[in-house]
Amino acid sequence: MKAEDLAARRVQYETAGLDVADVAEDPVVQWGRWYDEAAAAGVAEPNAMVLATVDADGRPDARFVLARGLDERGFVFHTNYDSAKSRQLAAHPYGAGVFSWLDLHRQVRVRGPVERATRAESDEYFASRPRDSQIGAWASPQSEVLADRADLAARIAATEARFEGDVSRPGFWGGWRLGLDEVEFWQGRPSRLHDRIRYRRAPKGGWVVERLAP
Repeated sequence: MKAEDLAARRVQYETAGLDVADVAEDPVVQWGRWYDEAAAAGVAEPNAMVLATVDADGRPDARFVLARGLDERGFVFHTNYDSAKSRQLAAHPYGAGVFSWLDLHRQVRVRGPVERATRAESDEYFASRPRDSQIGAWASPQSEVLADRADLAARIAATEARFEGDVSRPGFWGGWRLGLDEVEFWQGRPSRLHDRIRYRRAPKGGWVVERLAP
């Protein structure tokens, strides 16, 4: 790919608009509507969220995670508590997330405090995972350096031998919850004059819903 190809690439967003009057009073309800529409449209992994964190040197970091739960407290995702992102969240317990449904010319941005999910929540989700994924959670020292793929394969084989029956959740693996201080719904529009509707928590409870300039 040539650099000039990037500069010249244009996609016109010919989609219906979004106004404050169009959205639900609660961002959780509004996100559910958009998620259902993304899933119905065949968007791959509509629950995929880019999670942004800050490392020990104050540098931003980001990666995709899969949202596995949502209520008024926020989005829940699961990972190894010894991973790089978990260490960053433990040191700086505030994060940002982005859901991108480009086929529908939509994205949702979330910002808020982060906390560990309850043990019960983590246990319940871990029990629902396929056995191979449960084995992988035990076997993979996430974010650590591996000698090669064979090293990982050996760790998996050893773990499989250890668990002949049910696989319990490792204490070093579980859920995180990204809270909802701000939630922004972005709808692509022609000429890059996009619609942006933001929810932010009101000081006395509830939500302030407002339009932002594109």
